Amino acid sequence: MYTMKRTLSIFRYILVSVSALLAVSLVQADESASVARQLLKEGKIMPLQEILTKAKAIKPGQVIETDLEKDDGRYIYELEILDEQGQVWELELDAQTGEFVELENEDN
Repeated sequence: MYTMKRTLSIFRYILVSVSALLAVSLVQADESASVARQLLKEGKIMPLQEILTKAKAIKPGQVIETDLEKDDGRYIYELEILDEQGQVWELELDAQTGEFVELENEDN
């Protein structure tokens, strides 16, 4: 009986911890989206759709992930692209100008 109570107690602790972690992640995702909307409104970054068009011209394939990060004082769009050969590439573009920054094969 003691073991069952202890197991349930541990399970509840894990459940509460995971729920709290998920709530924090969701808040951070919402915060990132609101920051991106504000930067777009201020003209500090390009719309994602324009970045996607530029990205496909540089590295054709399916975009599987996008991130907006600040690096050395400027915003960078990082895109992961799956090409026709099944390789994943990380493409970085300047978020304000759309200029090419870097292309790296993630599979190597």
